[in-house]
Amino acid sequence: MTAVTHAPGAPPEPALTPDLVVARAQAMVPALAERQAETEQRTFYAPDTHEAFAEAGFYRILVPRRFGGYEFGVETFLRVSMTLARGCPSTGWMYSLGTAHALAVATLFGERAQAELFATGDFVCPATVAPSGTATRGQDGQWILDGTWNYCSGAPYATHFMGHVVVDGAPMLFVAPRDRWRRLDDWGNQLGLKGSGSHSVVFEHASIPGHYTLPLHLSQTSVAGGTPGLSLHGNPEYGGGPLSFMLLDSATVMLGMAQGALDAYEDLMRVRTTVFPPFSLRAEDPDYQFWYGEAAGLLATAEAAWSDAVRQWQRACAEGSFTRERDLRIATISREIARLSWRAVERCLFPTAGSSAVRNGERIERIWRDMSTLHSHAGFAVFLSTVANRELARAHFGLG
Repeated sequence: MTAVTHAPGAPPEPALTPDLVVARAQAMVPALAERQAETEQRTFYAPDTHEAFAEAGFYRILVPRRFGGYEFGVETFLRVSMTLARGCPSTGWMYSLGTAHALAVATLFGERAQAELFATGDFVCPATVAPSGTATRGQDGQWILDGTWNYCSGAPYATHFMGHVVVDGAPMLFVAPRDRWRRLDDWGNQLGLKGSGSHSVVFEHASIPGHYTLPLHLSQTSVAGGTPGLSLHGNPEYGGGPLSFMLLDSATVMLGMAQGALDAYEDLMRVRTTVFPPFSLRAEDPDYQFWYGEAAGLLATAEAAWSDAVRQWQRACAEGSFTRERDLRIATISREIARLSWRAVERCLFPTAGSSAVRNGERIERIWRDMSTLHSHAGFAVFLSTVANRELARAHFGLG
């Protein structure tokens, strides 16, 4: 799809509402679920799905209104991400991690950079937190990038890429337009999330202007003193903590995956019978009722934690009090959302769905693979499991 540029302050559908954009995502769930195998084989969601997302306004939810976006905020964005993941985990992950970084650009970069980066209208910008490659100073304030950045979820339809590189021993964040890099065809051989479009991208002596870079690492950015985005747009959510938002985004997708597994389990309960007498539909059997109820309760608790974490994030933005401790506290809530979601699938739904329901390609089997793969994600496997606890304690006790 060729991105369409709209005049600043004029999104394609000025009357579009948050409720309507979420409803559009909900209407797509059956088709996304039906096309999961196709998405895995392709390694990213289909071009017509991409077109539908663009027409629905999904790629502009977090883009500031002054640059042609809808500026609907994090709650609407996360609800759309959760809903899409409920239909197809790979699609939800690819969409969410490919589109979430509009918030970071609108928060951290100056007006000139934002005007240029958001000029394409739709904004799809995968990002990685692991530094890679090299950056050397060029002429007229340019930076020259070389190297390969891996696990760039959302790369197939990206308009930009956000990455990190180490310069003189310190991290540097950068954003590069699509014409500065190429995508490798190197995704799809993992256990799960085969259709998440998490390809590598390669820079070969590519130049970007200096105002597309910042001397920081996204996970360690402090917004306590205000942000360029808050001053520019007057929207408190462009002054929020990038770390907690990134981790809440990932947990949101995991919760959506688990909700999809519960949907599939419910379908089985309505049509399949018990193995041992007295024979009945699973929905009428006390054991299956227990397992369903146990999973449903875990996911209801996860969703309650998710709702409160979103409210805490928004409240911290509104109060202008996004301290490091507050950022990390919301991050640890995200960890528990992910743990509850995994427990519902791994302990309740997957073991009791039956061997035929976990054959290769079945919906519950695929969700189990996808959620298992998420445990290797750096945010979950490294940061949330160990680092976040220590960092939260250090921030609380004023240890820097």
